Amino acid sequence: MAKVSVFNMDGKEVDTIELNDAVFGVEVNEHLVHMAVLQQLANKRQGTQKAKTRSEVSGGGRKPWRQKGTGHARQGSTRAPQWTGGGMVFAPVPRNYSFKINKKEKQAAMKSALTDRLNDQKLIVLDELKLDEIKTKAFVNVLNNLKVEKALVVLPEVDEKVMASAKNVKSVKATQTGALSVYDILKYNTVVLTKDAVKKIEEVYA
Repeated sequence: MAKVSVFNMDGKEVDTIELNDAVFGVEVNEHLVHMAVLQQLANKRQGTQKAKTRSEVSGGGRKPWRQKGTGHARQGSTRAPQWTGGGMVFAPVPRNYSFKINKKEKQAAMKSALTDRLNDQKLIVLDELKLDEIKTKAFVNVLNNLKVEKALVVLPEVDEKVMASAKNVKSVKATQTGALSVYDILKYNTVVLTKDAVKKIEEVYA
């Protein structure tokens, strides 16, 4: 099991913790990580784009001019794609982009992402993260003490004070273990976990 330092909110090392190899020490499967990210992004797409084909635009019920003798190229309808206001070729239609991957594949992707962050030394464990009030400055001070900027902060459960304090920091996202995603882990440079969050993750994925 990998031993990792535990820091307090002042950025001082106060303890060490052993991380479960079943979650933080697996073989990284890049394909499953890629599929998990694709799924999350695809499921976010609304799929409401729409354009009209030549059968849907108005007008063009007759030939704009006779077939021969005008000096123009022959035209069958003003609804054709080459005409201004004509229909679009292969027009997009509303569709559902979402797809599913297996539960075991999702779990393997999550473990791979967490292991990758640990291997790259971009995973920090905090003993706890508590704020007395909603204050962005106090939250930023904690990040400065840990010497991190673009970070994903993972809490064991919803903490309104911490999450509200993190909202105004563009380079940071605060979330809870139940809403943790592979995409977010990879999007941010550093993952900051509290000790309780580590326990919850290990309970779910070990």
